Amino acid sequence: MFVQSPLKFSGSTVLCIGDVMLDHFVYGQVERISPESPIPVLRQQHQFSMLGGAGNVMRNLIALGGNVIFISVIGDDATGRTLQNQLKSLTNVEAKIFTEANRQTIQKTRFIAQGQQLLRVDEEIVLPCTTASQEQILIVVQQSLPFCQAVVLSDYHKGLFTETLSQALIEQIRHQNPIIPIIVDPKGRYYARYKGATVITPNLKELGEVAGHSLKSEAEILCESQRLQHDLNIDSVLVTQGSQGMTLVEKDNSPHFFPAQTREVYDVSGAGDTVVATVALGLASGYSLKESCYLANEAAGIAVGKVGTATVSSEELEDSLSQHHGGSYTQKIVDRHQAQDLLKRWRYQGLKIGFTNGCFDLLHLGHLHILRQSAQACDKLVLGLNTDDSIKRLKGDQRPIQNQQTRAMVLAALSMVDAVILFDEDTPFELIKALQPDVLVKGADYTVDRVVGADLVQARGGHVLLVDLQEGHSTTNTVVKMKLV
Repeated sequence: MFVQSPLKFSGSTVLCIGDVMLDHFVYGQVERISPESPIPVLRQQHQFSMLGGAGNVMRNLIALGGNVIFISVIGDDATGRTLQNQLKSLTNVEAKIFTEANRQTIQKTRFIAQGQQLLRVDEEIVLPCTTASQEQILIVVQQSLPFCQAVVLSDYHKGLFTETLSQALIEQIRHQNPIIPIIVDPKGRYYARYKGATVITPNLKELGEVAGHSLKSEAEILCESQRLQHDLNIDSVLVTQGSQGMTLVEKDNSPHFFPAQTREVYDVSGAGDTVVATVALGLASGYSLKESCYLANEAAGIAVGKVGTATVSSEELEDSLSQHHGGSYTQKIVDRHQAQDLLKRWRYQGLKIGFTNGCFDLLHLGHLHILRQSAQACDKLVLGLNTDDSIKRLKGDQRPIQNQQTRAMVLAALSMVDAVILFDEDTPFELIKALQPDVLVKGADYTVDRVVGADLVQARGGHVLLVDLQEGHSTTNTVVKMKLV
């Protein structure tokens, strides 16, 4: 099965209802054991928070190009206010968040060093949402449904989806719009609350818990899926099986198996959210269920190659599809957002990241010398490449000789370069600030105090490397020689 590019996700709206939480990450280094107790001492370096739970489904929907109406319940506390501020910063989201005085907003804090998670601290008290909240949610759903093409119920078993509310939601949606797809990411052992849904997406372990025993064969998966379809009037069951791929069981159709995409797995957390989001947005955009599952399987393969509950963009998904159907080294050419994802993955592996930059208009021996020395000083080399406009400002209207796409592709083809990022500013300062490399490389015609971004890199413990230049090699000299011929 192959879905033609470009993807047609843009403009579709998904109503997403679910348990939202805040995922907090604390990164640092462990260099000693505490004298007070045999535990590692984490020297904190940086921290950040992102929306988790159903919030991660929403973030994936946005990243893929969809619009979202998001409904959830939180507590009246500091974590809840942080969560609300994060929601306000998002585009293409209309958030309807209800606050309950007795509820605690859930926060999960992960402490990470040298690519390993040391500890996770969960702050949560699971309470069923109040009758008042349930009534408000049903009113908002009724008002929002005419503007949506699909509905997601993202159940993290944190109290939002009481059996009463779950069934009331599905019945109301079915009554108001009988054909709109309802995609459920289920939790717990009792799925009766999801009766009447279009698609449910349990993973293999969750489906085994519902069955009361582990499922060890495709026949057992098929049998339990068909039982749920019959008992709960559910159209389809999509079983995610990690490295074993996904199995789609539809009524009146043979089961369809989607093999997992072969790639390195760094973190499986959040991959289920990516699957749910992609299936929902695919159906909302007019793709068939099989096509939507195919896209979801591809997106999950990208998600597990990232660190944490990362999102997958429509550009990444299109690039991945093209790679499986004739793509090439051009995947190394990334934007800043994609580069930050790459660097997060590399740091999770404990790799040293180097950065250098330049115009690289006509690639010559001097360039190769700098790139080779740069690559030897780090594990992964990121190259900042001036855009055509920035080169014209720096070197005049006659430059560059080669356009930015050509220059980027030539550099991406070099094995010593791991990522190429175009930047339009006169200096790479903002790019260095965003990427925070461990090693900053520049030619020895500079001194450290004149290297743009040196202070940023050194402030976080990195270092600046000045590489000797190859005499007699420069793009300017080459251009002069060409004019003399």
